[in-house]
Amino acid sequence: MTTLLTPPAQAVAPAVPERRSWWRRHGALLALLAGTAVLYLWTLSESGYANSFYSAAAQAGSQSWKAFFFGSLDAGTSITVDKPPASLWLMSLSVRLFGLSSWSILVPQALLGVATVGVVYATVRRTAGSTPGLVAGAATALTPSAALMFRFNNPDALLVLLLATAGYATLRAAEAARGRWLALAGALVGLAFLTKMLQAFLVLPAFALVYLIAAPTSVRRRLLDLLGAFAAMIVSAGWWIAIVELVPASSRPYIDGSTNNSILELVIGYNGLGRLTGDEAGGLGNGGFSSGVGMLRVFQGVSGGMVSWLLPAALLLLVAGVAFRGRAPRTDRLRAALLLNGIAMVTTAAVFSFMAGIYHDYYTVALAPWIAGTAVLGWVAVWRERRLLVARVVLAGSVLASAVWAFTLLGQSGEQPYDALRWLVLLVGLAATGALAVVHRLSRALVAGVVGAVLLTGLTGPAAYAVDTVVTPHTGSIVTAGPVTSLGGPGGRPGGGGFGQRGGMPGGTPGGQGGFPGGAPGGAPGGAPGGHGTPGGMPGGGTGGGQGGGTGGILGGASVSSELTSMLSANAGDYTWVAATTGAQNAASYQLATGEPVMAMGGFNGTAASPTLAQFKEYVAAGKIHFFIGGGNGGMRGGQGGSTTEASQISTWVSESFTAQTVDGVTVYDLTQQASGTSSNDASGVSA
Repeated sequence: MTTLLTPPAQAVAPAVPERRSWWRRHGALLALLAGTAVLYLWTLSESGYANSFYSAAAQAGSQSWKAFFFGSLDAGTSITVDKPPASLWLMSLSVRLFGLSSWSILVPQALLGVATVGVVYATVRRTAGSTPGLVAGAATALTPSAALMFRFNNPDALLVLLLATAGYATLRAAEAARGRWLALAGALVGLAFLTKMLQAFLVLPAFALVYLIAAPTSVRRRLLDLLGAFAAMIVSAGWWIAIVELVPASSRPYIDGSTNNSILELVIGYNGLGRLTGDEAGGLGNGGFSSGVGMLRVFQGVSGGMVSWLLPAALLLLVAGVAFRGRAPRTDRLRAALLLNGIAMVTTAAVFSFMAGIYHDYYTVALAPWIAGTAVLGWVAVWRERRLLVARVVLAGSVLASAVWAFTLLGQSGEQPYDALRWLVLLVGLAATGALAVVHRLSRALVAGVVGAVLLTGLTGPAAYAVDTVVTPHTGSIVTAGPVTSLGGPGGRPGGGGFGQRGGMPGGTPGGQGGFPGGAPGGAPGGAPGGHGTPGGMPGGGTGGGQGGGTGGILGGASVSSELTSMLSANAGDYTWVAATTGAQNAASYQLATGEPVMAMGGFNGTAASPTLAQFKEYVAAGKIHFFIGGGNGGMRGGQGGSTTEASQISTWVSESFTAQTVDGVTVYDLTQQASGTSSNDASGVSA
């Protein structure tokens, strides 16, 4: 009897330990990803449409496949956004599937953040183990700039995921000289280029150098593999650029950010070298929004509190970690991973620090995975040598640096609970620093306690800022993370250059005309702030009332009343554009309110010569535009640039040819009704 029963029992028994083993191996990772998802999805809809500029483009892409492909701001395809459209493609597809709402716009961004945390975990785990991978993933998730941008709809979320995944693929390639993995890395960088253009290339020195150093094959093969990856990158990035460049200008939208309607100019100028030199049409440079140019930029101003918590320790551990792996074989995987993360961190930080063109503090999210990976991998490399006095000194120094820097950053807010928290972090850090001096003599239980104190020192500060970021709604185009804000400019103190409204510059209240969750009466759809500026001015001036900006950001759009929305929506199907107005931000607000295309004259910065007066007259004569909305935002430059003359000429022509009416403080012209005494030829500019 026993003999007969034994085989079935033996056959069934292994299944239970196998299930337990799977949960032991993956349970912590699932908890990390679930926690990240909760953090990034919590109160997400309170930011409304966040950046209405990109939300309007996603709306347009959900209505028109042509607008989808080109990244047009409106379904009438008059002008694109000033970035390539890869991130818009995700949002547009979401809107097509689930309808237009803050959730359909922002949930894809949050999921990109969860995926990024998973990729960072996988990258570190391959060379250092599961526990370091979990720590690196958590450090990435809790970086304040990550908690901001993975809950926002700028292109940075997709950019970070693609580059982090490309880094993982590069390390997989370097492990066994796998050319296909390296080609995949190149293709991912190419897709990142279609997300935010030349910023995607900042990691290339790290990827190429690590593969050249660590791949276990001949130099010739390594070079050929790199050429193959380069070709994959060019194809991945270039196919869309080539199509846009080859399509006649009359058959596609105007390329915003360029002055001559050229995608190549956008690549090389406004989104390329212009960012480095400051010589870009319509650019703000660095005035008014961030710390000044210099090697300490990512440590000072708002940028410091958004990303630099672990940066001093990461720099120290990078140097020490590489030194301690100096005698390892050329193909050493830990050193390769440390170099890849560390070089990507240094090159990205250096470019951000010294770029003289447009720089915003939220760009620092691109550093989050590299700082986390460098700090953790460097710690592992040094920790393995902790029996050496010099290793223990380095470990203690890295914790002391993190404690002192967290104490400095937390002190910038001048608020509770940060003032109390800074002392806790400092005391715990000092205790951990002292314990690390004798860590080689401690029991396993005490060592675990020391490691816990190290994690508390490094992650408490950024976690506090991340939570503050999550509970603060963010709208507009320029947003910041954490309780410290700054008007920027040179000379900002380390950790924060000044104080202002939480999350960004002072602004209006998130609105609720669009019918999405989280809105409040009286504002623009998607949380866009109130206010209509004068042509060529910043939002917030003029007739509309309210302040420019928004909760957590500036450069929002216009407030849109229900009466004006109803007026613009009347007979919308009879027109290509229900209205035209100056400035993309205001046009986006009207478009989100009505659900119909609105022409943005001058584009985002007010520098795009789109449309010309002659083109506008042709559109009016053909009955393609119903209303012209006066006022508006002429661009970030206050109206400088190529569109100033065009917008001014159009505004003058409209005011002379059509009758103005005021709707809730907004001046509106019905372009189908000529002013009395104006001939058909005068109004249209062309003969009937």
